[in-house]
Amino acid sequence: MTTGAELPIPDFFDPAKVAQVWRVPYQERAAQARQWAQQYQIPPASEDQQRTILLLIDVQNTFCLPEFELFVQGAVADNQRLCRFIYTHLAQISEIIVTLDTHTAAQIFHSLFWVDAHGEPPPPLTTITVEDVEKGRWQPNPHLLTSLGMSDPESLQAYARYYVTRLAASGKFPLTIWPYHSMLGGIGHALVSAVEEACFFHTVARQQPARIELKGSHPLTENYSVLRPEVSHDPQGRPLVSVNTALIEHLLAGDRLIIAGQAKSHCVAWTVADLLAEIQRRDPRLAQRVYLLEDCMSPVRVAGVVDFSEAADATFAEFAAAGMHRITTTTAPWNL
Repeated sequence: MTTGAELPIPDFFDPAKVAQVWRVPYQERAAQARQWAQQYQIPPASEDQQRTILLLIDVQNTFCLPEFELFVQGAVADNQRLCRFIYTHLAQISEIIVTLDTHTAAQIFHSLFWVDAHGEPPPPLTTITVEDVEKGRWQPNPHLLTSLGMSDPESLQAYARYYVTRLAASGKFPLTIWPYHSMLGGIGHALVSAVEEACFFHTVARQQPARIELKGSHPLTENYSVLRPEVSHDPQGRPLVSVNTALIEHLLAGDRLIIAGQAKSHCVAWTVADLLAEIQRRDPRLAQRVYLLEDCMSPVRVAGVVDFSEAADATFAEFAAAGMHRITTTTAPWNL
């Protein structure tokens, strides 16, 4: 087959199931993938002359299915297009990398971490500012001292003040208390079943395992970006979470990098911003290798509460101005 030719979509793909949780029949799909590669003369990815990486950011049930905790409006349709894209461009995608937002209950952005003067936790979507901490409206939960590895309430209080101050000073989003989500070991943490199936099919057909990158498990910082945390060091200058240098090197080593996932305004935007900062430090021309698959991502929108659509569009305009390409599943350029 020719490099730019689109493949058909396998008969087993059902767009209606993209909004559901189910078990992927691995053995059956593996046999079909091997047969598919033979039928359409799809070579192993190791033989690709141009290496195209597809980076999928947090395509997890917790963000992508309507009944889950942080559903991003538009994610179901995004993932229907994403699955079709993977199947039709199976021969051009050399490798798929997936990131998984990975959390436990006692983290700085979850309710258990904070209490008010009466010992009550903040409700989801509460914003905690520097003023809130300094005036005692919200204080870290002293019962978490042991689990956080701290020795006294004063140290924990000092860290809380330091953390929100660092966010404000760096121009980051203020600390938001999110609903419990992406809980390690839970169903919400898993990839959307239809996307998992497409990634597995690609793995077998191209003989190239998907790469899994976990992020967000440190209790004392956030990790919107897979490449670096929101706050990287504690008040004493000790590292909390290291910059993901290995992943940065891997992403920049490819000939093309296509990025999709959720949410456009948060984890996708922050990851791309961190990648762009590294690109501009090394060689601004590298930005031309990056393709933002915009019909496979959506911004956070909660009716009557928040809408990050305009902010996301403005951010992506900045990415394009720096040399990155804004594309859709129908305009992906394969014959560069």
